[in-house]
Amino acid sequence: DFVQTDEVDMGMTYDELGVYGKLRNVERCGPVSMYQKLEQRWGPKTQRNLSPTEIAKKVKYFFRMYAMNRHKQTILTPSYHAENYSPDDNRFDHRQFLYPANWTRQFNTIDALVAEDEQTRMESEQQVGGLRRQSSAVLTRIQNLD
Repeated sequence: DFVQTDEVDMGMTYDELGVYGKLRNVERCGPVSMYQKLEQRWGPKTQRNLSPTEIAKKVKYFFRMYAMNRHKQTILTPSYHAENYSPDDNRFDHRQFLYPANWTRQFNTIDALVAEDEQTRMESEQQVGGLRRQSSAVLTRIQNLD
């Protein structure tokens, strides 16, 4: 019997990591768009039934770890290249590899969306205001602060 213990060390499951990877690389999501997509997939009244706060915590943790470890993906072991161009060298990979670990603007936007989502969730549970979302107004206010 083999027990996978590195999920505890990573702070996320391999299933979650796969979802994050697809959203990050395939769908080109940043922190805010990843939160919004995961809120739809994992949020209240879904199979995972996570609160917006829990989803935000997971997204922030992923991006904090991503920023701290992204540079490691660009390091190559020494290898012999018989030609000027080799398919396994990194000279032509111009993607950003240094990121700020605090993601201040993005995380502040996520916090504003979480507050709105939590309020909407409470109102829908109390059947007060219904499910209205004003995230475009929240994002506009945040962008105007810059």
